[in-house]
Amino acid sequence: MPFLKSDFFSRDAITVAKDLIGTHLVVGQCEARIVETEAYTTDAASHAVTRRHQSVIMQETFGYVYVYFIYGMYYCLNFTADKDGPGAVLIRAAEPLAGVDLMRARRKVSGIHQLASGPGRLCQALGIDLRLNHTRIGAQIKVKARAVEPLISTSARVGISQATDLHWRFFEKSNSFVSGRRNGNV
Repeated sequence: MPFLKSDFFSRDAITVAKDLIGTHLVVGQCEARIVETEAYTTDAASHAVTRRHQSVIMQETFGYVYVYFIYGMYYCLNFTADKDGPGAVLIRAAEPLAGVDLMRARRKVSGIHQLASGPGRLCQALGIDLRLNHTRIGAQIKVKARAVEPLISTSARVGISQATDLHWRFFEKSNSFVSGRRNGNV
């Protein structure tokens, strides 16, 4: 599968979030299939609104890695999107494919389903932290195109208190590596 180019990320964040489901995230010797994402634009839950001074990257770039630290303990991986305005896609969960032993060592768990099901777990398993913030996708973090289009469901985003009516969470229906609740629309 070819690696995605920056023009893939130039589109609006909602389209990019949906189209990332089924792609492969490659970080060093680790590879995982993206199974859950969330889109953020100019809505009330977006860092473009709530953390404006910290989120210049999602306002001025597309095709970049945006990593932030949350709750004083977790890193979250986002890809910037939308050449015409603020946009980012949070990578919420992935299915481990390669480098599983390294992911297990980083996470200190044996079960494969606990490795990358949730944004904090995903970053820990793949060794993603603030050092990768503001790097171009394709440098240390690469994304391979998907081979087949999966069946995708949508729901409200997780862990937010604003803009909860927006169904901008996308996940692969019936995939056991999706984090949290799996109810949604097809």
